[in-house]
Amino acid sequence: MPAHAYPLLIKQLLVTPIQQASGAEIVYRDLRRHTYPEFITRIARLGSALTRLGARPGMRIAVLDWDSHRYLECYFAVPMLGAVLMTANPRLAPEQLAYTLDHSGAEILLVHPDFVPLVAQIRARLPKLQTLIALPDDGMIPPGFDGAGEYEALLAGADPGFVFPEFDENTTATQFYTTGTTGLPKGVSFSHRQIVLHTITLMANLMLASRNGRLSREAVYMPLTPMFHVHAWGMPYVATLAGMKQVYPGRYAPPTIAALYAREGATFSHCVPTILNMLLAAPEFAALDLSGWQVIIGGSALPRGLAEAALARGIDVYAGYGMSETCPVLSLAQVKPDVAAGEDELRARTSAGLPSVLVELRIVDEAMNDLPHDGAHPGEVVARAPHLTAGYVGNEAASEVLWAGGWLHTGDIGVIGADGYLRITDRAKDVIKTGGEWVSSLDLEDLISRHADVGEVAVIGVPDAKWGERPVALVVAKAGHDLDPESVRQFLVAAAARGAISRFAVPERIELVAALDKTSVGKLDKKRLRARVSG
Repeated sequence: MPAHAYPLLIKQLLVTPIQQASGAEIVYRDLRRHTYPEFITRIARLGSALTRLGARPGMRIAVLDWDSHRYLECYFAVPMLGAVLMTANPRLAPEQLAYTLDHSGAEILLVHPDFVPLVAQIRARLPKLQTLIALPDDGMIPPGFDGAGEYEALLAGADPGFVFPEFDENTTATQFYTTGTTGLPKGVSFSHRQIVLHTITLMANLMLASRNGRLSREAVYMPLTPMFHVHAWGMPYVATLAGMKQVYPGRYAPPTIAALYAREGATFSHCVPTILNMLLAAPEFAALDLSGWQVIIGGSALPRGLAEAALARGIDVYAGYGMSETCPVLSLAQVKPDVAAGEDELRARTSAGLPSVLVELRIVDEAMNDLPHDGAHPGEVVARAPHLTAGYVGNEAASEVLWAGGWLHTGDIGVIGADGYLRITDRAKDVIKTGGEWVSSLDLEDLISRHADVGEVAVIGVPDAKWGERPVALVVAKAGHDLDPESVRQFLVAAAARGAISRFAVPERIELVAALDKTSVGKLDKKRLRARVSG
């Protein structure tokens, strides 16, 4: 008889925790906790329930929920049916959410009561949507909800012995949409094979680390990145494969996160800089012992000031780099054994990091020629890996641009040093050219973040009749601090005097603002910030 081909399917990620008899739990706030055997049974029941409601291979099944045990179960059950999990972004504007749900062709939608009014608002624009399933925490269906039933009730009446089929590993497993700061959101999709390979290579990176950033199956995982955003960076799949204890906080609120951190003993999280800033400033976190907590920062660069604040609290903080189109992790800023403690280590932690396992990264000029790895020659970052999207769903022209020359174009400008670390110097569209000299907005943001009174900062370029463009810095005061914009300018003048930045990089305009515009996933929205300043 022929050997079993063993396709790389998402259901294979459940084999290890079953066979190793993981004794860990999956926790949702203070409301639910399940053992891994219960988790496996619930996945089977969900597959059975969805099949009874008409789920079929290739069908798009969407989810609108906070980070929860339910979402984790959908991460597995939906693609294991051969259907496609569409992770809808509730933070999009209603018209953008309607576009993404309709464009994906979603026919079943699982929705938390918090988002039922939003769905009602756009329901007339979703002609393909046939079935709604309610995801309440208390088991109560929202008034006026016109759907197939409540999640837990559907699972209770489903088959716990449901068997998921095997099929081609190149079958599409997930689909979601970029945040669309320019134009309509673009859809990206990933196959079972790609997600399994991303999971394995990411796990290898995390478990082979030396000085920092190492994980084991004993870690306690608490994601602080929305599960609708690039599979929560793929980490829930890693945590499940390793059989880790997992803690899902629902809607992000510092009191809830602090209570879960303390009660459940969280040791591993990941988030954008905004979230870590929020937590470090929250009174609920002031008295907590944060030593032993590993936090990966992504979505935006890790500012040096934030890194120093986190390290001072004992947090093993470091950056990761990737994008929606890459599944997402391309590199991690773990510290190599030969990196000196102090300034060199801080620089390593705040870089974009070292390429992940099986990831090829190049720095190229406009003709796709390789640039030296000397930390001084910036170029576009292009990539190849087994887990990069094949293109944008239904958008051939944009897909050709993305994959021009057979390499995925990130749109980021960066350098690679002789030590192998990638450092992103800017988005191509955010580099500021002033008086013929290029100024990195990220370098300026990193420097300004070190000012004692600055909580958050964004630097943008605005048109200037004399110089072409000039940088403008928008700063938010650290909680409880008085921030004088002139003191920030003098801080930068002093940095220029010692050669840390060019004198041309010092902004004339430094504005104190209450908050910075963010995208739906917490990144700085520089398009809106530019419009705000120029307006």
